[in-house]
Amino acid sequence: MPTQSGKNRRTLAATAKSALRIIQSIPSPKAEPFKQCLAQVGSERIEEIENHELAQTALDR
Repeated sequence: MPTQSGKNRRTLAATAKSALRIIQSIPSPKAEPFKQCLAQVGSERIEEIENHELAQTALDR
């Protein structure tokens, strides 16, 4: 990736889906609150998809 000075630096990158899968695979109690938060957000998003009125309510906030 290019830096502000224009030099190219080697980096590791992941798509959002890949990053979430990596987080899901971490076997640590410290990662558990983050996993629970992701599960909650995912559950809310599925509800919004199933019930479009919920999605509109979320946009109005």
